[in-house]
Amino acid sequence: MRVMAQIAMVMNLDKCIGCHTCSVTCKQVWTNREGAEYMWFNNVETRPGLGYPRSWQDQERWRGGWERTPAGRLRLKSGGRAHRLARIFANPRLPGMHDYYEPWTYEYKNLTDAPAGEDMPVARPVSQLTGEPMDTITWGPNWDDNLGGAPEHAPGDPVVQKIREEVGEKVRFAFEQSFMFYLPRICEHCLNPACVSSCPSGAMYKRSEDGVVLVDQDRCRGWRMCVSGCPYKKVFFNHRTGKAEKCTLCYPRLEAGRPTVCSETCVGRLRYLGVMLYDADRVSEAAAVTDEKDLYAAQLRCFLDPDDPEVAAAARASGVGGSWLAAARRSPVRDLITKYRVALPLHPEYRTLPMVWYVPPLSPVVEEVAASGHDGEDAGNLFGAIDALRIPVEYLAELFTAGDTGEVDRVLRTLAAMRAHMRRLNLGEQPDESAAGAVGLSGRGVEELFRLLAVAKYEDRFVVPTAARAEAEALAGSHPLPDACPVGGVPGEQPLLTIQRRKERR
Repeated sequence: MRVMAQIAMVMNLDKCIGCHTCSVTCKQVWTNREGAEYMWFNNVETRPGLGYPRSWQDQERWRGGWERTPAGRLRLKSGGRAHRLARIFANPRLPGMHDYYEPWTYEYKNLTDAPAGEDMPVARPVSQLTGEPMDTITWGPNWDDNLGGAPEHAPGDPVVQKIREEVGEKVRFAFEQSFMFYLPRICEHCLNPACVSSCPSGAMYKRSEDGVVLVDQDRCRGWRMCVSGCPYKKVFFNHRTGKAEKCTLCYPRLEAGRPTVCSETCVGRLRYLGVMLYDADRVSEAAAVTDEKDLYAAQLRCFLDPDDPEVAAAARASGVGGSWLAAARRSPVRDLITKYRVALPLHPEYRTLPMVWYVPPLSPVVEEVAASGHDGEDAGNLFGAIDALRIPVEYLAELFTAGDTGEVDRVLRTLAAMRAHMRRLNLGEQPDESAAGAVGLSGRGVEELFRLLAVAKYEDRFVVPTAARAEAEALAGSHPLPDACPVGGVPGEQPLLTIQRRKERR
């Protein structure tokens, strides 16, 4: 057992209102400069929809992530080393600017500096790439926001195309019949990141102390294999610097014990940050299971219980400090993922073992039942309506469980039981634990889940240990690296020391 720690995130989609505050604050902090105009490390997509970049889920086109060989081993969908080397100077599996969008601004000076007269001044759109005026704007990072243009664009959603034959008329895009929910997306900081394995220069690496995936800007040569290798398309190429850039999970804030910018500014308070302990020796086995529908359960088996004395001892032997162990025991992310099991991974079939998980939305169930003239909060009505959701369970399953509707149904039933139980308490009625018992929870367990999902305080949603320098260097020293390891910039020197040397030289 090789215990490692990972900072993970859970998002409760029932609380996302699509305000894009997280996107704007992330943009202002990390990509507010030349060459990064089109980059959105954090974006909020309306589902169903094409997303950003356009149709990023279509792995038959982009060939991102991993696939299992007939021999039971994993290989990159983009091909082996020889295949990638043969097309290192011409990679056809890259999204183009039309798949993202051509970033633009407006000639605001025409509005502020125009002389007084009878004519109304106009601020024309101007490309931020070329500086030339743009005749028409045809796409943007949230072009189909709130189902804008859904009849035209939403049928192109790869998930809709995949389940269309299965669910038939349950997927409609007429305004009064459509369904929607918001899906905030950042880099998944996977346990088995395809972007790291795709990088020919070794610039992409996963930090051993907290699991954050970063790009060494000194080593990056701009091959862009990481862009095509990432199935979530969360690695971007800066055309000004010729380097790859991506979400850093705000690691300078994490090292100070503070949450990420997107988490702290989230209006809906839907994000949770915490520490997960996992067995690194189980990662490869979990990612290579035969059936894609078993990937969710396989990843759960990688996680370890920090309350187990054997796990705690192994964690200390691996260099996981006491503050990280304490944070893992209090982690809200661990409760949502392994204790209550209401959080699910995004597209586990990519076999990257993502570490940003989601609580699927339940609100449309209540609305659907209430619209039919029944009590929308009654547990019996909710349980019976889950199979007739306006948001098809099949659609959610293709997003979060590789098509396994049973797991999504279980999570939705748990959330429905929580609502029914808490409603009785809030109305002063006698508690009835039958709904909670139907999903394997006690009344107290349901109330604890409600407090965590609905009214958790700041310190309960974000449990991030401060990265002590002594602990970080001890951790780096506990894992000796070969001279040729791509993480280290100086042969024979540990990466954290290398970074410190670089800072001193600056």
